[in-house]
Amino acid sequence: MNMQMPVRETRCPTHPGELLKEDVLPALHLPVTEAARQLGVSRQTLYKIIAGTSPVTPEMAVRLGKWCGNGPGLWLRMQQAYDLWHAEQALGKVLEAIPSHAVG
Repeated sequence: MNMQMPVRETRCPTHPGELLKEDVLPALHLPVTEAARQLGVSRQTLYKIIAGTSPVTPEMAVRLGKWCGNGPGLWLRMQQAYDLWHAEQALGKVLEAIPSHAVG
């Protein structure tokens, strides 16, 4: 049986903060300060997410999902894809040396 590793994406997935910065806030015509107030978080917290230096936590995903009307799933999936890509990049060759065992 020939088991192959899934092909790794070469392009980093978009951090959810970029979606906020590039699409959501401009569409709502809101500055970060007002968006943070409406979300019930500090301005610094929202700035860090927008800068891509802080992750969207499950709690923040719930807040964003309610605020945007699209639920928390989108925000968590985006963060998960971003985090997994970075973990795979960091492990690099180490992953290639780990054998895969299919159970089933």
